[in-house]
Amino acid sequence: MLANLTGWHALLILAVILLLFGAAKLPALARSVGQSARVLKTEIRSGDTETAQPAAPGALANVQAPVDSATASRSTT
Repeated sequence: MLANLTGWHALLILAVILLLFGAAKLPALARSVGQSARVLKTEIRSGDTETAQPAAPGALANVQAPVDSATASRSTT
């Protein structure tokens, strides 16, 4: 679909965008697109780390806190 686009097509698309948004708004538009891409990239990376180390459903239920000897002696008396 995009294989038939040439340089003239790109220039025409850029001219239409310039007419629609105006020259003053183009830097703000580019900045917001860049920020959106940056947020998307960080969300994708954080999603990768969450799925890379999946926790078992009952993994936290089986964890016991270590008990020191002073706490153990108080609880048994």
